[in-house]
Amino acid sequence: MLLAYLDFYRAVLLCKAAGLDDAALARRLPGHPSPMTLGGLLAHLAYVEDEWFTRRIAGAPAPPPWADAPWEQDRDWDWHWGERASGAEARALFAAACARSRAVAAELGLTSGADLDAGLAAGDASLTRRWALVHLVEEYARHAGHADLLREAIDGAVGD
Repeated sequence: MLLAYLDFYRAVLLCKAAGLDDAALARRLPGHPSPMTLGGLLAHLAYVEDEWFTRRIAGAPAPPPWADAPWEQDRDWDWHWGERASGAEARALFAAACARSRAVAAELGLTSGADLDAGLAAGDASLTRRWALVHLVEEYARHAGHADLLREAIDGAVGD
């Protein structure tokens, strides 16, 4: 069920970014100080996928571009990368991260009811796979609301 909710929210994000050109994906909410954009959301959630599935759940090293990102100079590098990237680049990064996450889930048996209460391979030893999946659903749910507002401000589109 947790993986199904993740897939639902992944699809919602892609729906909110569908049909938009590079300029629209880089557009911020008018009159709002937040630097959030739909391109930034695609990049941020790609980072979140890789951080939790690839690095923490599987224990593998962070893949590019995260491994080489200048996090010390810009702790919001993922957001800023997404704002500068083309729509094709942001969508490809997001799709690749989701594919890696699905591969980790399948490899560890999370798609067939493996032990969700097992600890994570990297990071906080008190956290479990179940906790990580619930956290990912929560992260996507929060950002799906942001994506709703951004898309509506761009062209008035509403709904999933």
